[in-house]
Amino acid sequence: MNRICLCLPTNRACSATLTALHAEAGYAARRFGADVHLLILDSADDRTRAAHTRTVAALPPQAGVTVRHLDEEAQRDFLRRAVRRAGLPEPGRLLRLMLPSAVSYGACTNRAFLLAAALGCDSVHRRDSDSTYQTHAGQPVFPVHHELPWLGRPAAEASAAVSRTDLDPAHTGRPVSLAGASFVGELSVDIGEMRSLDEGVYHDVVGLWAPADASAEQRRALVEESFTGAGTAPFTGDHSTLALVDPMRIDMCNIALHRDVYEVMPLPPATDTIGSDYFLTHLVHDATLPGILHNRHIENFYTPERRTDAGFLAYQTRFVKFLLSMLYFHHVYDRMATEGAGLLDDRQRVRPDRVVEFLRESTSLDRAENIWRLDRVDTAYRKLGGRYAAFADRLATQRDRLLDQAEQDIHDFAHLTEAWPTLIKAART
Repeated sequence: MNRICLCLPTNRACSATLTALHAEAGYAARRFGADVHLLILDSADDRTRAAHTRTVAALPPQAGVTVRHLDEEAQRDFLRRAVRRAGLPEPGRLLRLMLPSAVSYGACTNRAFLLAAALGCDSVHRRDSDSTYQTHAGQPVFPVHHELPWLGRPAAEASAAVSRTDLDPAHTGRPVSLAGASFVGELSVDIGEMRSLDEGVYHDVVGLWAPADASAEQRRALVEESFTGAGTAPFTGDHSTLALVDPMRIDMCNIALHRDVYEVMPLPPATDTIGSDYFLTHLVHDATLPGILHNRHIENFYTPERRTDAGFLAYQTRFVKFLLSMLYFHHVYDRMATEGAGLLDDRQRVRPDRVVEFLRESTSLDRAENIWRLDRVDTAYRKLGGRYAAFADRLATQRDRLLDQAEQDIHDFAHLTEAWPTLIKAART
């Protein structure tokens, strides 16, 4: 029997999502005989968390489903014990990287990975609180339908069950390490208003996450497909492809990873940085580990707080930090792509030492490219005026700090990666 962790990290009100997720857990248990640990990592305020507690208490019991609702204090207690048991140097730093005071998309998922290891799970299936399931013929369209059967098994065994195989025969003996799809609905990054105000500015800003040496045509193509997911067409029937899955085709609200990936390599724990939770999708692809790309896309929507002034300020800061992170990650992605299957050991598992080497190399890169990015953002936002110009004023006072943070985030990621196998072992005990 597969034991899986169906996980929802949240810092906002999402009682409807919790109820829907519980239904997906029940589907996984009934359809596949899975032992499902529904893990809710709740960083919401006291009032919201209390509402979540009432929602969880009202969920009907389901055979094969165990619900675990952990507030930040419970998460911190677990992490303290795991870090203490690991006996690693700088325990305070590790605890901060695992549960920082600021928002971190990577850190919240790392906590899920560590808890899944403690629970003895074979895979982690992540969803987000600002999304919901599509429906078809009156029934919810659950991604776990494609995620659960094949993770960890040789790709050759999965080939008969998918709609299409687009995999080099040399890779079919490797395990299926990832299954995922994308989303339909609103842009995954809250910059639609920018596009409606000035499409030229939108293209200039979004294009900044391309490598600095990208051609105008490459930059334009990247902008066209960025943050749009699978568009708006609704689900009409299943389709799945066995392949080396393109990271641009999947979203972290709709993904499952096998333990042989996340127990070896964590996600970047950067704070206030969108996209910091996508690293493993690149690693699985570049290491030539097979995955299943399906079309059970989740529906994305925006929660009200993003429309407030405070929400706007926070989100634009996270977006700019994402742009700055690309200086380092493009270098690492290039090195990983060149390395290919050399990233795997003789058991077909990722070698984290090679990734750490690439991360540390990247920290010596010239910051001129990021200074150029900040200059371009400043010009673009001032052109938009209004609260974008006000954000540019604020950004101008934080340039040096943001440049330093972007580099420090890579140092922190390398440090956590080196500690990760020991932390996983400690969590298991």
